[in-house]
Amino acid sequence: MDSDDQTISGLLDDQLTLDDSQSNNGGDKSTIKPEIKSKWLIAYNDNLCSLYTLTSCICFVDLNGDGDQKLVIADLGNGIQGMKLNVYKGTFILSQLTLIDCPSGVVSFYMDSSSPRIPAIGVASGSYLYIYKNLKPFYKFGLPSLEINSTEQEAWKQLTDDKIDGTQLKVLLENLKVEIGESGLTARSQCLLDLNDSSSIEDFIGRYKDQPLKRSTVITCIATIKKTVDEDNNLNCLIIGTENKDILIIEPDAFTILTSVQLPSIPVFLEISGLFNVEYRVIVSCRDACIYTIKRGFKTGRLCVQLNSQPVGLIRHNNNIIVGTMDQCLACYTINGNCVWKINQSAGITCLAAIEIEILGLTLIAVALESRVIVFYNGKSKVDLIETDNVITSMKFGRYGREDNTLVMVSRSGSLSIRILKRTAKFTLIDNDYNSTNSRSTIKMNIPKKTKLFVEQSVREREEAIAIHRIFQQDLYRLRLTVARAYVKAIASSLNPMSTNTIDPLKLSAQVHGLGPIFKLILEIQNTSLDQPSNNLNLFFYCDVKIYRINRNVIPIPYLKPGYLYTFATKVESINELNLSDFIKIHVVRDGECIPIITAIINMPSSETPI
Repeated sequence: MDSDDQTISGLLDDQLTLDDSQSNNGGDKSTIKPEIKSKWLIAYNDNLCSLYTLTSCICFVDLNGDGDQKLVIADLGNGIQGMKLNVYKGTFILSQLTLIDCPSGVVSFYMDSSSPRIPAIGVASGSYLYIYKNLKPFYKFGLPSLEINSTEQEAWKQLTDDKIDGTQLKVLLENLKVEIGESGLTARSQCLLDLNDSSSIEDFIGRYKDQPLKRSTVITCIATIKKTVDEDNNLNCLIIGTENKDILIIEPDAFTILTSVQLPSIPVFLEISGLFNVEYRVIVSCRDACIYTIKRGFKTGRLCVQLNSQPVGLIRHNNNIIVGTMDQCLACYTINGNCVWKINQSAGITCLAAIEIEILGLTLIAVALESRVIVFYNGKSKVDLIETDNVITSMKFGRYGREDNTLVMVSRSGSLSIRILKRTAKFTLIDNDYNSTNSRSTIKMNIPKKTKLFVEQSVREREEAIAIHRIFQQDLYRLRLTVARAYVKAIASSLNPMSTNTIDPLKLSAQVHGLGPIFKLILEIQNTSLDQPSNNLNLFFYCDVKIYRINRNVIPIPYLKPGYLYTFATKVESINELNLSDFIKIHVVRDGECIPIITAIINMPSSETPI
């Protein structure tokens, strides 16, 4: 154990001894309200480090691949100078790197499969993503340049050819700003419009008029997603949000853009789930107080939630979205946008953090408030509370050093505080008044004793572990073989509802509405290609004419745009007097071909007796 681990362990031992002595001493039992025993140990507190950072600029990184996590904090400085990347080990600064521009996010990711498995650090700063390996600069990825307005480019060209002067150029740019907005101009034109002194304008033009005109965007948020396998040290793809309302997914090996998605507004917070090569969902909170979702194969974001105020934090928990807003509200929504619950806070929310405690199987939500309080929620139930000396503006929970449950907090005054969760901590419901506990939460459950059958089964599993494992593997191989044969058969006969054809990758689903004898058959077809439309398709219906009569046996589909869901409907009438039910086949066939692209089989329900 190194000196830093000894320091933290010493703090833990001292604090545990102090807690035990306080619990053994007899206290005054005549107090009005019982005191809540703290579940956190103060491992480190520095009020003079002068850090100015965001929650997205804090992460834990295993720099050496030995399981000893380091703390990486990107310091924003004053926004113009003093930007640094601080790497902490224990309670000391291990390394300090200078940043050129103001950072907007820091992530840890694996960019290759080489051994030993050492992650890289990605720092989003301005228009570039800086990659560090072994605390040394490794690669700089720049965002692609944006298209320059032709009128702006022509105005600067006339200035270079001495056809107009600086005053005339500024007038042209001001008129263009009214027409297309300030965000449509280059950074050079925006700086020129901010100058009012004629000497400053001439000096600015003299320095930059001969340089090529460029229009770039900046990174607003960054996150990572597992590429193929959901493992800790598997390859990651980078997901970047830009000021140009784009979401870019970047491949980690060659740093090429795999996918680009357009949003209606500028992204601020990102939450990721799934695998890039399988299926994934990106939840994006934007500056227009809306939350959008992005799924694999879609080129635009889908509106999920319209908030009443601007968001200050976003967390995904299971299938729910938890967001804190500027109107002092903490709300929980489903993926479909339905509100599950809302909790009004006593003060403004400054930041949120997810507290994942694996040993307890809990995921809590930490909410930092302007009243110098951090409240912990398990769902909508308040389970803990921490009072701090300053207002916390950013915090991160994770493994630091050898401790699994560490909470790092940075205050508005620039102080850094590290707290460690006690191993004996238990989170139970507390009242709205946080100084009184809920006595009902202390009731223990009656756990049944182990039966003789359970003990015998456990002994058998220990003694016959190898044989049981071999039998399980044989059954698993048989199951995989059966599934593979059925899948190949479905592909060969086009009986699968999803097409494997690279020219027409289609997805077909069907629904039956009604009780009978007249049903309504609703079909939904979607082109899952990224950019290739499908043309000249037809929907054919096959059924037993003695049982069903279909209103439209053929439905032409002239055009399918990628990513959009098209809906078609037809009526089906049950004409059998014996009230029999059968299946209906739906084929998607291209004009001039006889082999269907995909086929869906619908098992029709029994028809109700007409009234």
